[in-house]
Amino acid sequence: MVATDPALTALAQGWCALSLLHGKIESHIEKALQAEHQLSVREYSLLDVLSRQHSGPGGHLQMKQVADAVVLSQSATTRLVSRLEDRGLLTRYICDTDRRGIYTDVTEAGQELLAAARPTNDAALRKALDEAAQDPELTPLVRTVEGLRVPA
Repeated sequence: MVATDPALTALAQGWCALSLLHGKIESHIEKALQAEHQLSVREYSLLDVLSRQHSGPGGHLQMKQVADAVVLSQSATTRLVSRLEDRGLLTRYICDTDRRGIYTDVTEAGQELLAAARPTNDAALRKALDEAAQDPELTPLVRTVEGLRVPA
């Protein structure tokens, strides 16, 4: 029989609870976005991240930064950008100052879809958190998420 460090066991249990909460939230939002807007969670996240860019210094994100923000590999992010570009929601163009750089912007159609999808995303998130809060194991995590304030 192998002795287990109680601190590591508690840490592993916490990680499992966090993973469970994430899965429940993502699944709930995915269903809502697909049903209402034919968008996946990843597509919504990508549109959201790219919509926050600005044209000033450092305002446009490089593909690696975009990939990090949507928690995908660079190749998966590139494929996702291509799919949304094919749908007319994104456009790519060469950087004026560095011809090797390619930027991606949200088109007007993408902005409109994002604006329509944002309330759906927010409502699905709220509902998923409310449901998860009913599980005593997840309640503390839900309260922590609700208390987070991410700097702009």
